[in-house]
Amino acid sequence: MDNVAELLILTLVIITALAFDFTNGFHDTGNAMATSIATGALKPRTAVALSAVLNLVGAFLSVAVAATVAKGIVNLDGVSGDALLTIVFAGLVGGILWNVFTWLLGLPSSSSHALFGGLIGAALIALGTSGVVWGGVVAKILLPALLAPVVAGLVAAVGTWVVHRIVRGVPEKAQERGFRWGQVGSASLVSLAHGTNDAQKTMGVIFLALVAHGTVTADDHIPFWVIAACAVAIALGTYLGGWRVIRTLGKGLVEISSPQGMAAETSSAAIILTSSSLGLPLSTTHVATGSILGSGVGRPGAEVRWGVAGRMGVAWLITLPASGLVGAACWFLAHAVGGATGILVVFALLVAGCFAMWRRSRKEPVNPDNVNDEWDGGQPSLGDAVDEAMAVVTSIEAPARPDARPEAASPAVPAAV
Repeated sequence: MDNVAELLILTLVIITALAFDFTNGFHDTGNAMATSIATGALKPRTAVALSAVLNLVGAFLSVAVAATVAKGIVNLDGVSGDALLTIVFAGLVGGILWNVFTWLLGLPSSSSHALFGGLIGAALIALGTSGVVWGGVVAKILLPALLAPVVAGLVAAVGTWVVHRIVRGVPEKAQERGFRWGQVGSASLVSLAHGTNDAQKTMGVIFLALVAHGTVTADDHIPFWVIAACAVAIALGTYLGGWRVIRTLGKGLVEISSPQGMAAETSSAAIILTSSSLGLPLSTTHVATGSILGSGVGRPGAEVRWGVAGRMGVAWLITLPASGLVGAACWFLAHAVGGATGILVVFALLVAGCFAMWRRSRKEPVNPDNVNDEWDGGQPSLGDAVDEAMAVVTSIEAPARPDARPEAASPAVPAAV
C-alpha cells in the first residue's frame, strides 16, 4: 500500500508539473508574438501556431537550464522521498495559481519566478533556511532578474535608434512592409529561445520528483520522456494563446511599429539564447518587456506608457514572495492532512482555483478577434488585483446555495486585460 501511495503522489506531482508547463506556455506566448501581432506582421492564430511549433523544437536543444533548476534551488542533501515530493508539489501549485491569476489580470509576470517562489516557500517552511541553496538563488535568479530587463531595454533602444537612422529616408509604408517580414524571423527566434529556456524549468522539477521517488539519482541524465512530455506541454499551452497578456504587451506599453518590433524581438532572442547556453533560468517575460520598453525609448516620438510599466514592475516585485506564500501554505495543508490524501486535497483546491479564475475571465474575454483593439488605459492596479483575488477565493470557499436569491453581478475584469 505504501508503494501504491508513493506512486500516486509521484504521478500527481508529474501531472501538476506538466500543468505548470502548460500555463507557462500560454502565459508567455506574448513574449515572442505580441509585437508581431500588434503590427500585423502575423495573424493572431498563425502567430501562436508558429510559436507553439518552435517552442516544441527549442525544448529539445539543451538541458543546461533544467540541470540548474534540478540542482541549484532546493538542497537535495537535506530532504528526500515523500518529503521532497511534497515540497515540489506545493511549489508547483504556488507557481500555477500565480500564473493563472496574473493571466486573469493580463499582467506579464514571470512564470520562472512564480515557480521558483513556490519552491522556495515550500522548502523554507518544510526545512528552514537550510532547505534552499541561497547562493544559487542570488546568482541564478535575483541578479539575472535585475539585469535582464535593463540589458534588454538598452540593446533594444540602441537597435531601434540605429534602424530608424538607417531607414529614415525610406517611405513609412515601405518600412512597415519590409520589417514585417523581418519580424516573422525575429519572433520565430524568440519562440525557439523560449523553448530552450522555459520548458527546461519543468524538466528540472520533474527530475527533482524522480530523484525523491528513487527512480533516478541526482547525477543521472534527465530521461528523454521527461524532455518530450515538457516540450509537448509547453507547446500546447503556447497554442492556446494567452490573449490577455498578449494584449498588454502588444498594445499597453507602447504603440509598436514594425522596425521597433523587429529590434525588440532580436534583442530578446539574443539575450534568452545566451542565458540558455550558460544554464541561467532567465525570466523571458522580463527580457521581452524590457526589450519592448527599450524599443519605445529608442524610437523618436514614441509614447511609452510608464504607468503601465510601473504596475507591471510591482507585479514582478511581488511574484516571488506571493507564490512563495502560496507554496508554503500548500505544503502546510498537505503536511497537516498527511500522505496521499493531503496531496489530493491540495490538488483539488488547485483545480477549483484555476476553474474559478477561468470562469471570471469569461465575463469579458480577450481573444484573437479583439486582441488588437485600441488600448483604453484599463490596466488593473494593485488594488484591483487584491479585489480579484478576494473574489476568486470567495467563489471557491463559499459557492452560492441553490436556494439563494440572485445577487448583483461581480465587477467584470477590465476590458484591457
